[in-house]
Amino acid sequence: MIEAHHVESVRRQLAAVESALNRPGAAAGPRCRELVAEHTRLRDLCDRIERWERLKAERAALAAMLEDPDEQLCELARADAARLDAAIADAERAVEEAMLPADPDDARNVVMEIRAGTGGEEAALFAADLFRMYSRYADRRGWRIGVVDVSPSDLGGYKEIVSTIEGDGAHGLLRYESGVHRVQRVPVTEQSGRIHTSAATVAVLAEAEEMDHIEIRPDELRMDLFRASGAGGQKVNKTESAVRLIHLPSGLVVQCQDERSQARNKEKALRVLKARLLDLRRRRQAAERSDTRRSQIGTGDRSERIRTYNFPQNRVTDHRINLTLHRLAEVLDGDLDELIGALRAGDRAERLRRHLEEMAER
Repeated sequence: MIEAHHVESVRRQLAAVESALNRPGAAAGPRCRELVAEHTRLRDLCDRIERWERLKAERAALAAMLEDPDEQLCELARADAARLDAAIADAERAVEEAMLPADPDDARNVVMEIRAGTGGEEAALFAADLFRMYSRYADRRGWRIGVVDVSPSDLGGYKEIVSTIEGDGAHGLLRYESGVHRVQRVPVTEQSGRIHTSAATVAVLAEAEEMDHIEIRPDELRMDLFRASGAGGQKVNKTESAVRLIHLPSGLVVQCQDERSQARNKEKALRVLKARLLDLRRRRQAAERSDTRRSQIGTGDRSERIRTYNFPQNRVTDHRINLTLHRLAEVLDGDLDELIGALRAGDRAERLRRHLEEMAER
């Protein structure tokens, strides 16, 4: 709910930015680009507020007409009121969206790590199901997905699979998938038909960019070479093209054997290592403001059980927002729009609430 003091706070911020831009030498100052960007954002926000206020004023002007004894005039007023009520709701949503600063990480590419958890072979098969689900979701959105490293299980599942997902807005949508995913079904290895519960962990990392200044000195890195595993026969890699990188200060280990070229494997492994180092840095920063982080839906907490896939009941339940869908097959086929849309809406509403509280305190 947008209140008068929220609007006044926005207008004060715009006036302060305009004052800073009008100071002598501001155009050549170090904060010029930042101030111009903030001015653009606040000007757009004020334009939306003014439209919202105009519509509310029009609606208030209809109050007397709605009480008019002339039934025909009253009917016209009711039609106008219904139209204005819908327009006001849309305008208010537009204001709320503009009030919440965009997360610059939303546009980034993703490093996704899926690992089998409790459940042995069944957990590994479920990890493969999850990778297939995200691959199909990526295909639907026109994103590119590439495998960096994979550790297969005996029955065709994945003990672990690390991939990159490249595409517009990938992190903004997939960030909500971090956590423990649980499956309830009869495993292929179960002879008595009993339902088992297994789990897999998904980690979604924003890919590091130049602005993050993730520097890895040569003396901090150890590189091991080994032969990539293959299917046997001519497919066995006879050269040591697979790469394992060990970051000595953090102890992080990344390996890549997907490419035939040692240089390409090293390049891919470095991308994953930088994403992990960026994630590690941000987790340390988040620990300092953990109260805010816990209030958001897309925290990326890998120990949190976020979703259950129940095969006997054809049910998918996201525990963070208490949403249940009875179309498991479609979800596992990559139809994640409803789930992710609901998660984004819930997260946005909570962040907006906190943002408005902070604005009111300024």
